[in-house]
Amino acid sequence: MDGASQHLRAATARYQLLLQRCTSRKALPNTKQIHVHTITLGLLSPSHSPYLLSTLVAAYAMCGCAPHARKLFDELRNPSLFSWNAMIRMYTNTGFSYDALRLFVQMLASGLRWADNYTYTFVIKACGDCLLPQLGAVIHSRSVMNGFDSDSFVQNSLMAMYMNCREMKAARRVFDLMGEGARSSVSWNTMINGYFRNGCVKEALTVFDWMMGRGIEPDCATVVSVLPVCGYLKELDVGRRVHALVEVKNLGENISVWNSLLDMYAKCGNMDEAEMVFYKMDERDVVSWTTMINGYILNGDARRALVFCQMMQFERVKPNFVTLASVLSACASLRSLKLGRCLHGWAIRQTAESEVIVETALIDLYAKCNHVNLSFRVFSKTSKQRTAPWNAIISGCNHNGLSRKAIELFKQMLIEAVGPDDATLNSLLPAYAIITDLQQARNMHSYLIKSGFLSRIEATTILIDVYSKCGSLKSAHNIFNGIPENDKDIITWSAIIAGYGIHGHGETAISLFNQMVLSGVKPNEVTFTSILHACSHAGLVDEGLSLFEFMLEDNPACLCTDHYNCVVDLLGRAGRLEEAYELIRTMAFTPNHAVWGALLGACVIHENVELGEVAAKWLFELEPENTGNYVLLANIYSAVGRWRDAEHVRLMMDDIGLRKTPAHSLIELRNI
Repeated sequence: MDGASQHLRAATARYQLLLQRCTSRKALPNTKQIHVHTITLGLLSPSHSPYLLSTLVAAYAMCGCAPHARKLFDELRNPSLFSWNAMIRMYTNTGFSYDALRLFVQMLASGLRWADNYTYTFVIKACGDCLLPQLGAVIHSRSVMNGFDSDSFVQNSLMAMYMNCREMKAARRVFDLMGEGARSSVSWNTMINGYFRNGCVKEALTVFDWMMGRGIEPDCATVVSVLPVCGYLKELDVGRRVHALVEVKNLGENISVWNSLLDMYAKCGNMDEAEMVFYKMDERDVVSWTTMINGYILNGDARRALVFCQMMQFERVKPNFVTLASVLSACASLRSLKLGRCLHGWAIRQTAESEVIVETALIDLYAKCNHVNLSFRVFSKTSKQRTAPWNAIISGCNHNGLSRKAIELFKQMLIEAVGPDDATLNSLLPAYAIITDLQQARNMHSYLIKSGFLSRIEATTILIDVYSKCGSLKSAHNIFNGIPENDKDIITWSAIIAGYGIHGHGETAISLFNQMVLSGVKPNEVTFTSILHACSHAGLVDEGLSLFEFMLEDNPACLCTDHYNCVVDLLGRAGRLEEAYELIRTMAFTPNHAVWGALLGACVIHENVELGEVAAKWLFELEPENTGNYVLLANIYSAVGRWRDAEHVRLMMDDIGLRKTPAHSLIELRNI
């Protein structure tokens, strides 16, 4: 008997050692084989070898095999803290966070085990995954009572949990209470990443600068956390500093670091440096290639993106769903329907067409290629339970002038109980500006208030534009006044200025423009277009010219043909045609049809034949099939009594085969 007992003890020790190796390697097949052997040898009796059974539970738990782990765990008469922790960790890591929390409560209720720092780390993570900040705060209090208020593992988990639950102040309080000595690089990384994920991007960069100022050694996770911040803020200089850190500190062992650098340079608009990093990389994966393709699309070079797609194929790197969606986006930008349909066929062969990101890209592609019928065909095959395809089809309808259909789809989306997001509203709200139905705009406004979307600056800005185009400037200004001063960005200011401009309230528009400049918001090219347009419509010639000179001196980089178009129109309406023509002649770039059209329109009003002929000559070259230009020139001739010349212009139209499109008016009564 003694010999048999010794043999069993030796076998138990041997299998326990093997199981520990399986645990470290997460080797599930080997764990199952050892499990079979232990059953055959009769080694799994809880009374005989509870340690072996606990080790087997831990092995299954580490391999993520919940059914086997739980069955064996339930056989333990008095599970050790190690076993409880293994099970809680397994549930947390495999996405069964509620089960982890239930098991933690069960452990406390048993009264046999006290939680340690590892237990709290896993349970706090489960609270964060379940978005339960109140429960997390209770467990936080319990961890402090048990003496873990200075444990770095627990404190880092608390910060991550609070950040995940959007409780930034609570996370910062934990961070501040840790003290300099207790903070590790994980603590700093958690704060940087947490702030970024919650939209507090400047705070994330501030924490990184603080970290560098304290002399804390960054690691790979620091780099991967801070580079997206640099890309978002377009802080190219900071990004370059981080790149230098990667080189000096030798932090580039992980490919994710180099991929993050590619993404940062792309988002900062510097594809040349992105390419330098790309070609310097020893190893490139599908993420590297996809990041470069996305970068070129983001920076308006869709053709270069397609070139990289071909290079990727030559390198025998198989694209994933994100790559496919990116390439489809490039096709949409180039309006390349043929290539897009080829990619659609490839997606079908690869059984990738049912992936939501691919479905969305296909709907967008066909809509931008003006084949919205094909967009609806793709949309009809989607599950209708995801928000993204709805957003794409609503946006596609707007792109193709089907604004009422876009609104109908939104209503259908709500009936189907699919929750809209910010992108939905950004796609939908412009439809209300197109149909200019004040009652429907008010209905949508009410929905935005009830659903909480009105707190988003993007939705508020579009709603200002909607009310302006519906003729309700009072409503637009009330919304504008309700936005906190610090939240008013350049787009918001431009929207309200444009609203007053299109209704001829030039002086109010100028007053708002001056308020914007005084508030520290720098005008962009859209703002200047809006204010110059307002001056033109209101006949404020001197004010408009003064603003144009201000733009030439302070913001010459913003200058574009739209601004010249507005100033030519401004001078033309005032009868200062020679000045308008001189401005066109001295333009920094070639005048387009809109500029010449503004001059021709002014020549009609003031019956200036000479300049009208000059403008018309250019327009006939730039827009040979635009009947409006011929009609305007004929009208000038008719106004001054040159009937033969007017008849000659009309004969030119007949020879080319042009016919004036009849004008029409539209009124709406009770949505009919």
